[in-house]
Amino acid sequence: MRYYVQDRGDQLSIDLSQQFHALAKEEGFKLDAESPEIVISIGGDGTMLQAFHNFIDRIPDIAFVGVHTGHLGFYADWKKEELRELVRLMSGKGDPERLKPRIVQYPLLELEIRKKSGNSSYIALNEFTLKGVDGTVVAQVDINDVTFEMFRGGDGICVSTPSGSTAYNKALGGAMVHPTIEAIQIAEIASINNRVYRTLGSPVILPKHHHCDIFSRKDQRLLMTIDHVNVMVEDLISVRCQVSSHKVSFARFRPYPFWNRVRTAFLD
Repeated sequence: MRYYVQDRGDQLSIDLSQQFHALAKEEGFKLDAESPEIVISIGGDGTMLQAFHNFIDRIPDIAFVGVHTGHLGFYADWKKEELRELVRLMSGKGDPERLKPRIVQYPLLELEIRKKSGNSSYIALNEFTLKGVDGTVVAQVDINDVTFEMFRGGDGICVSTPSGSTAYNKALGGAMVHPTIEAIQIAEIASINNRVYRTLGSPVILPKHHHCDIFSRKDQRLLMTIDHVNVMVEDLISVRCQVSSHKVSFARFRPYPFWNRVRTAFLD
């Protein structure tokens, strides 16, 4: 098995990474930074986002596994003290009923960004946000090429994937969506609603075959955030958001249902 380890960079994560390498060597795994079959993320959900973007060009060929150095995260199935069991299951020496991992695939967010200075494209695992740098944002939101609303006087807009719906989107009052549902969610950030400025004021969920376009409607400096990547823009024309044709794969060596993760994170 070809593998790679992405650690958070703190001493605990580095130590766990070295421990994993030693265990993997015992099982004959091959460390491969160029074309791994499985990428192990050791740290937190932010480390998983970093691993995802480091291998963005090989997403169809890779499965990810998360090891959390604190409590369990939404992208982490394993605790720091469970590395030996994880490697044992990866080697096929575990329960005969669980020799092969279950591969689950989650939808991603595709972004097409048009600027006066040129165009670019991105893929997001969690979310995309558009915020004003010097003041409030003025943006027109179209759904399927039809004007839906004019966003004025607020802080910005967040577009999330289902797997990212438990992150910033939830803090904005968005719905938590099961990560196997192929959809994206649009949530307003501190929108103003009065007799002059009118927005829906509620999150909107779009299915796979729909898209939304966000048009900048004034000269404004904007901060675009794609997961953990920040991009400053002064000449934005528009951003098209839709469900990507690609999906991210996670290797599940034991069951840990999504709603159990939600309960553990927010209710227990």
